[in-house]
Amino acid sequence: MNDRRSMGSFDIAEIAASLPEHATTLLVDRYLTDRPSASARVFRVYRPTPPHYHAQCDEYLYVFSGRGTFWMGEASTKAEFGPGELLHFERGTVHALPDILEEPLVFLSIDTPRRDPKDVIFVDPKDGTPESFIQQSGGY
Repeated sequence: MNDRRSMGSFDIAEIAASLPEHATTLLVDRYLTDRPSASARVFRVYRPTPPHYHAQCDEYLYVFSGRGTFWMGEASTKAEFGPGELLHFERGTVHALPDILEEPLVFLSIDTPRRDPKDVIFVDPKDGTPESFIQQSGGY
């Protein structure tokens, strides 16, 4: 049997199912690819994410499962999202996921260029650190 990852093929449902049911961090991710030009990840969100931004990359989030709310720029732009939708946050754009309406909330993320796991800046530093934000779960 061929290793699908070596061929650039990934079973998102299988990866999503392998993520833990509970986490001490806000989310757990698994890198699929990690190249300088872009990274691809699958991650599950466990708690609402406070306002933050990424200084080094644009983030494209395809909603694989679950439902929630997000806002971009300011809280007054709050809207719902669900499976099959794509959310796009340009680098430096403050965004948040204030509500998880249906679990498991899982995204396929493409980051351009590559997102360093420490590239998360909270608007209010009391909301967390890169270490409290994300935990990596194996992967690439």
